[in-house]
Amino acid sequence: MTARARKATPPRETARSREGARSPGRRPGESRTREAILAAARAAFAEAGYDRATIRGIAADAGVDPALILHYFRSKERLFEAALELAVRPADVFARAAAAGPDQLGAIVVRTFLEAWQPPETRVRLLAMFRSAMTNETAMGRIRDLLVREVFGPITETLGVPDAQLRATLVGSQLLGLAIIRFVGRIEPLASASIEELVSAIGPTAQRYLTGDLGSAAQEERQATGSPAR
Repeated sequence: MTARARKATPPRETARSREGARSPGRRPGESRTREAILAAARAAFAEAGYDRATIRGIAADAGVDPALILHYFRSKERLFEAALELAVRPADVFARAAAAGPDQLGAIVVRTFLEAWQPPETRVRLLAMFRSAMTNETAMGRIRDLLVREVFGPITETLGVPDAQLRATLVGSQLLGLAIIRFVGRIEPLASASIEELVSAIGPTAQRYLTGDLGSAAQEERQATGSPAR
Protein backbone atom coordinates (compact mmCIF):
# COMPACT_ATOMS: atom_id res chain seq x y z
CA MET A 1 0.00 0.00 0.00
CA THR A 2 1.34 3.42 -0.92
CA ALA A 3 1.73 6.33 1.45
CA ARG A 4 -1.12 8.09 -0.39
CA ALA A 5 -3.45 5.13 0.09
CA ARG A 6 -2.58 4.86 3.77
CA LYS A 7 -3.34 8.53 4.23
CA ALA A 8 -6.74 8.19 2.53
CA THR A 9 -7.81 5.36 4.88
CA PRO A 10 -6.56 6.21 8.36
CA PRO A 11 -6.47 3.46 10.98
CA ARG A 12 -9.04 3.30 13.78
CA GLU A 13 -8.11 5.87 16.37
CA THR A 14 -7.01 4.71 19.83
CA ALA A 15 -6.18 6.44 23.07
CA ARG A 16 -2.64 5.06 22.98
CA SER A 17 -1.89 6.28 19.44
CA ARG A 18 -3.30 9.72 20.22
CA GLU A 19 -1.25 10.00 23.40
CA GLY A 20 1.90 9.03 21.59
CA ALA A 21 1.45 11.60 18.85
CA ARG A 22 0.22 14.47 20.99
CA SER A 23 1.99 17.79 20.66
CA PRO A 24 1.63 20.77 23.00
CA GLY A 25 -1.82 22.34 22.81
CA ARG A 26 -5.05 20.84 21.54
CA ARG A 27 -4.77 19.34 18.08
CA PRO A 28 -7.50 20.24 15.54
CA GLY A 29 -8.56 16.60 15.24
CA GLU A 30 -9.19 16.30 18.98
CA SER A 31 -12.22 18.60 18.99
CA ARG A 32 -13.74 16.73 16.04
CA THR A 33 -13.18 13.38 17.75
CA ARG A 34 -14.64 14.65 21.01
CA GLU A 35 -17.72 16.02 19.23
CA ALA A 36 -18.19 12.73 17.38
CA ILE A 37 -18.15 10.89 20.72
CA LEU A 38 -20.62 13.35 22.26
CA ALA A 39 -22.98 13.08 19.29
CA ALA A 40 -22.92 9.28 19.49
CA ALA A 41 -23.46 9.43 23.25
CA ARG A 42 -26.48 11.74 22.93
CA ALA A 43 -28.07 9.42 20.39
CA ALA A 44 -27.40 6.35 22.53
CA PHE A 45 -28.72 7.87 25.74
CA ALA A 46 -31.80 9.22 23.93
CA GLU A 47 -32.61 5.84 22.37
CA ALA A 48 -31.62 3.43 25.14
CA GLY A 49 -31.39 5.47 28.33
CA TYR A 50 -28.43 5.66 30.68
CA ASP A 51 -28.42 2.07 31.90
CA ARG A 52 -28.66 0.37 28.50
CA ALA A 53 -26.26 2.66 26.64
CA THR A 54 -22.70 1.30 26.73
CA ILE A 55 -19.26 2.77 26.28
CA ARG A 56 -18.48 0.07 23.71
CA GLY A 57 -21.62 0.81 21.68
CA ILE A 58 -21.02 4.55 21.77
CA ALA A 59 -17.42 4.02 20.68
CA ALA A 60 -18.56 1.87 17.74
CA ASP A 61 -21.02 4.54 16.60
CA ALA A 62 -18.37 7.25 16.92
CA GLY A 63 -15.74 5.16 15.13
CA VAL A 64 -13.21 5.26 17.98
CA ASP A 65 -11.67 2.85 20.45
CA PRO A 66 -13.57 2.57 23.77
CA ALA A 67 -10.37 3.50 25.60
CA LEU A 68 -10.44 6.88 23.89
CA ILE A 69 -13.80 7.68 25.47
CA LEU A 70 -12.41 6.92 28.91
CA HIS A 71 -9.35 8.99 28.05
CA TYR A 72 -11.52 12.04 27.33
CA PHE A 73 -14.31 11.59 29.86
CA ARG A 74 -12.97 9.17 32.52
CA SER A 75 -16.32 7.43 33.13
CA LYS A 76 -19.76 6.81 31.69
CA GLU A 77 -21.26 9.22 34.24
CA ARG A 78 -18.98 12.06 33.16
CA LEU A 79 -19.68 11.29 29.52
CA PHE A 80 -23.41 11.54 30.26
CA GLU A 81 -22.96 14.93 31.92
CA ALA A 82 -20.78 16.22 29.08
CA ALA A 83 -23.26 15.04 26.44
CA LEU A 84 -26.02 17.21 27.89
CA GLU A 85 -26.21 20.93 28.15
CA LEU A 86 -28.66 23.27 29.79
CA ALA A 87 -31.54 23.97 27.42
CA VAL A 88 -33.42 26.45 29.61
CA ARG A 89 -31.28 29.23 31.03
CA PRO A 90 -32.37 31.56 33.84
CA ALA A 91 -31.07 34.64 32.00
CA ASP A 92 -33.26 33.84 28.98
CA VAL A 93 -36.35 33.42 31.17
CA PHE A 94 -35.69 36.68 33.02
CA ALA A 95 -35.13 38.58 29.79
CA ARG A 96 -38.48 37.42 28.44
CA ALA A 97 -40.20 38.06 31.77
CA ALA A 98 -38.84 41.62 31.94
CA ALA A 99 -40.41 42.35 28.58
CA ALA A 100 -43.79 40.83 29.50
CA GLY A 101 -44.16 41.59 33.22
CA PRO A 102 -43.73 39.48 36.39
CA ASP A 103 -47.31 38.21 36.32
CA GLN A 104 -46.45 36.39 33.07
CA LEU A 105 -43.44 34.55 34.48
CA GLY A 106 -45.23 31.20 34.81
CA ALA A 107 -46.40 31.27 31.20
CA ILE A 108 -42.94 32.30 30.04
CA VAL A 109 -41.28 29.46 31.95
CA VAL A 110 -43.63 26.88 30.41
CA ARG A 111 -43.28 28.36 26.91
CA THR A 112 -39.48 28.54 27.14
CA PHE A 113 -39.32 24.93 28.32
CA LEU A 114 -41.55 23.66 25.51
CA GLU A 115 -39.78 25.70 22.85
CA ALA A 116 -36.46 24.26 24.00
CA TRP A 117 -37.64 20.89 22.63
CA GLN A 118 -38.25 22.25 19.13
CA PRO A 119 -34.72 22.17 17.58
CA PRO A 120 -33.79 18.55 16.71
CA GLU A 121 -30.32 18.79 18.25
CA THR A 122 -31.75 20.04 21.54
CA ARG A 123 -34.53 17.45 21.54
CA VAL A 124 -31.94 14.66 21.33
CA ARG A 125 -30.19 16.00 24.43
CA LEU A 126 -33.42 16.40 26.38
CA LEU A 127 -34.73 12.98 25.35
CA ALA A 128 -31.45 11.45 26.49
CA MET A 129 -31.74 13.21 29.82
CA PHE A 130 -35.37 12.41 30.56
CA ARG A 131 -35.41 8.85 29.24
CA SER A 132 -32.33 8.07 31.28
CA ALA A 133 -33.83 9.67 34.39
CA MET A 134 -36.71 7.19 34.35
CA THR A 135 -34.39 4.28 35.14
CA ASN A 136 -31.21 5.69 36.66
CA GLU A 137 -30.56 7.72 39.79
CA THR A 138 -27.43 9.31 38.32
CA ALA A 139 -29.45 10.70 35.42
CA MET A 140 -32.25 11.80 37.73
CA GLY A 141 -29.72 13.61 39.91
CA ARG A 142 -28.45 15.46 36.86
CA ILE A 143 -31.98 16.56 35.99
CA ARG A 144 -32.46 17.81 39.54
CA ASP A 145 -29.28 19.84 39.19
CA LEU A 146 -30.33 21.29 35.85
CA LEU A 147 -33.98 22.07 36.52
CA VAL A 148 -34.04 22.82 40.23
CA ARG A 149 -30.61 24.12 41.16
CA GLU A 150 -29.45 25.74 37.93
CA VAL A 151 -32.71 27.07 36.48
CA PHE A 152 -35.63 27.45 38.88
CA GLY A 153 -33.60 27.80 42.07
CA PRO A 154 -31.88 31.00 40.85
CA ILE A 155 -35.20 32.30 39.52
CA THR A 156 -37.10 31.89 42.79
CA GLU A 157 -34.19 33.21 44.86
CA THR A 158 -33.93 36.30 42.68
CA LEU A 159 -37.67 36.90 43.01
CA GLY A 160 -37.20 37.06 46.78
CA VAL A 161 -40.25 34.92 47.54
CA PRO A 162 -40.47 32.75 50.68
CA ASP A 163 -39.78 29.01 50.38
CA ALA A 164 -37.73 29.58 47.22
CA GLN A 165 -36.28 26.08 47.19
CA LEU A 166 -39.69 24.44 47.59
CA ARG A 167 -41.09 26.59 44.79
CA ALA A 168 -38.19 25.65 42.51
CA THR A 169 -38.80 21.96 43.18
CA LEU A 170 -42.52 22.30 42.48
CA VAL A 171 -41.91 23.97 39.11
CA GLY A 172 -39.30 21.34 38.27
CA SER A 173 -41.70 18.52 39.11
CA GLN A 174 -44.41 20.06 36.92
CA LEU A 175 -42.15 20.29 33.89
CA LEU A 176 -40.53 16.91 34.53
CA GLY A 177 -43.95 15.24 34.41
CA LEU A 178 -44.90 17.24 31.33
CA ALA A 179 -41.76 16.19 29.48
CA ILE A 180 -42.13 12.50 30.34
CA ILE A 181 -45.76 12.35 29.21
CA ARG A 182 -45.45 14.57 26.12
CA PHE A 183 -42.02 13.75 24.72
CA VAL A 184 -40.91 10.40 26.19
CA GLY A 185 -44.18 8.50 26.56
CA ARG A 186 -45.96 10.49 23.82
CA ILE A 187 -49.31 10.02 25.56
CA GLU A 188 -52.25 11.60 23.74
CA PRO A 189 -53.79 14.10 23.65
CA LEU A 190 -51.00 15.84 25.56
CA ALA A 191 -48.38 14.71 23.03
CA SER A 192 -50.02 16.55 20.15
CA ALA A 193 -51.40 19.56 22.05
CA SER A 194 -50.10 22.89 20.83
CA ILE A 195 -47.65 24.97 22.81
CA GLU A 196 -50.33 27.66 23.18
CA GLU A 197 -52.77 25.16 24.70
CA LEU A 198 -50.20 23.95 27.20
CA VAL A 199 -49.04 27.43 28.14
CA SER A 200 -52.66 28.40 28.84
CA ALA A 201 -53.28 25.27 30.89
CA ILE A 202 -50.01 24.97 32.84
CA GLY A 203 -48.78 28.57 32.97
CA PRO A 204 -51.11 29.61 35.84
CA THR A 205 -49.96 26.64 37.91
CA ALA A 206 -46.31 27.48 37.33
CA GLN A 207 -47.08 31.11 38.20
CA ARG A 208 -48.59 30.09 41.53
CA TYR A 209 -45.62 27.88 42.29
CA LEU A 210 -43.27 30.77 41.54
CA THR A 211 -44.98 33.72 43.19
CA GLY A 212 -48.36 32.72 44.63
CA ASP A 213 -49.74 31.31 47.85
CA LEU A 214 -48.64 27.71 48.38
CA GLY A 215 -51.34 27.13 50.98
CA SER A 216 -51.52 27.93 54.66
CA ALA A 217 -51.42 24.26 55.66
CA ALA A 218 -48.06 23.74 53.97
CA GLN A 219 -46.70 26.92 55.49
CA GLU A 220 -47.90 25.98 58.97
CA GLU A 221 -46.37 22.52 58.67
CA ARG A 222 -43.01 23.97 57.70
CA GLN A 223 -43.14 26.34 60.66
CA ALA A 224 -44.11 23.55 63.04
CA THR A 225 -41.23 21.34 61.94
CA GLY A 226 -38.77 24.19 62.06
CA SER A 227 -37.98 24.05 58.35
CA PRO A 228 -36.60 27.43 57.28
CA ALA A 229 -38.36 29.43 54.60
CA ARG A 230 -35.83 30.03 51.84
